[in-house]
Amino acid sequence: MATKVNVPASAKGASRPTLDDLDLAPGKRVRLHRLLYARGAQNGTLMVLPIDQGIEHGPIDFFPNPDSANPEYEWQLARDGGYNAIACHYNMARQYIRSYPEVPLILKLNGRSSIPPESEAFSTLTATVRDAVWLGADAIGYTLYVGSPRQDVDIQQLTQVRDECEKHGMPLIVWSYPRGSAIDKKGGRDSLFAVDYAARLAFEFGADIVKLNMPKHGDKDAEQPKDYAGLEWTPEQGVARVVKSAQKSLVLFSGGSRLGDQDLLSKVQIGMEAGATGLIFGRNMWQRKLDEALAVTEKVKDILRKFPA
Repeated sequence: MATKVNVPASAKGASRPTLDDLDLAPGKRVRLHRLLYARGAQNGTLMVLPIDQGIEHGPIDFFPNPDSANPEYEWQLARDGGYNAIACHYNMARQYIRSYPEVPLILKLNGRSSIPPESEAFSTLTATVRDAVWLGADAIGYTLYVGSPRQDVDIQQLTQVRDECEKHGMPLIVWSYPRGSAIDKKGGRDSLFAVDYAARLAFEFGADIVKLNMPKHGDKDAEQPKDYAGLEWTPEQGVARVVKSAQKSLVLFSGGSRLGDQDLLSKVQIGMEAGATGLIFGRNMWQRKLDEALAVTEKVKDILRKFPA
């Protein structure tokens, strides 16, 4: 007999952690305050523009909008759209941040190409927390592949990065992504079980902010853990559950592949009603021409303005 997931049928107005709720070193508090209140909706929400796909996916993601292959395009979009931050790797930051000093930086510290199989997913370090400090970043980003056969090495590497973040007062944002054959056998990377686990691990390992994909209904015949098998849940309930599992880690939801405007804005609304702090949308923004991207960005900010901290 199916059971219902144990979150309210409507999560509208769900509370989320604020800076006052968090035990933070002064440097982390100052940097997070800048991220949350200096730009964007300026109300404690976050709207981040990531541009790490050139490493993670290769040049193919720039084909729909050739303008986007030039990093100048994303930096201009981040500036003119009033994004809270741009997230990118070392040399992109080094080459462009001087021309766009008003755009806060989240420096990605690890990455991988899409050439090796994802069943062996591991992102090696490509930069350091000291690099982030030198570049004037307000946070660093780290990708953790939950459930990968190499997660033991991954967790050790994340622990070292977390230690450096604490020493330098740098907020830690964890891209917490389920990957690997073991995850596939238990319902897939976007199953409620996988995303829920990823949210909890990121919190336990020290994420100040966790980036997650929204959970999806997968194969009902998949070998899911018994407490998840047979659960009945709506998209709103699933999102609320993973936000709750993140505890005192602020939550950003990823946009993923390109969506239509209505689906994109619905995703923002569902996430914010469930208690997320914001979103991190890349391809859904910079795969559009600039005028269109700026127009959609403004619609997203209109939703974020309804959810002040």
